[in-house]
Amino acid sequence: MTVLVKLCGNRSLHDIQTVRTVDVDYIGVIFAESKRKAEPERLREWLFRYPLAPQQKLVGVFVHPDMKEVEYILDTVSLNVIQLHGNETPSYVLNVKETTGIPVWKAIRHQEKGIESMKSFEGLVDGFVIDSKVKGAWGGTGIQFDWNSVPEYTREAKRQGVPCFIAGGIRPENVGDLLKHNPIGIDISSGIETNERKDPEKIKTMISRVMTHEVS
Repeated sequence: MTVLVKLCGNRSLHDIQTVRTVDVDYIGVIFAESKRKAEPERLREWLFRYPLAPQQKLVGVFVHPDMKEVEYILDTVSLNVIQLHGNETPSYVLNVKETTGIPVWKAIRHQEKGIESMKSFEGLVDGFVIDSKVKGAWGGTGIQFDWNSVPEYTREAKRQGVPCFIAGGIRPENVGDLLKHNPIGIDISSGIETNERKDPEKIKTMISRVMTHEVS
């Protein structure tokens, strides 16, 4: 079993050109208010010019989105996964799934009764993202949480039969420490950037360290 990898926060033509050449599973774009927010019309143009690799799936990240907004974006860009990164309720998640027919991942912030929150979405979501809890931010902070908690999150995700990605503060220099806890997947954004652009060398180093890791 290999570790799933999601490269998130792609916001420019440069970023798309960079990540499409990498052997990873998921490419993330943010549609919520963020410095990494992608405009769907421009994203469509970038992907038309530089399509993702066949094995790569496109993940759209939203925070409490209006369904009209979601439907407009889906009409503009073909998403493979919708990631809800706010305080969305189970009923909200169900509505998104039934309306769009697309797999939904739910972000859970560490220490917000994480396992209990995961259980409340059992049977509704198709995956989880565990991120750091930072006041005033929904994600993309580059701040790491206590990775000793990763095995507990992983066990719960496996019990539910869905993937679980660990996010927050993952960089080439520390990914080895995270991999010791055998996560199912990792979700990286700021840790593979230089001057707010995806850095090919950082990505290459990150992927190399993930690929050489043996899951126990």
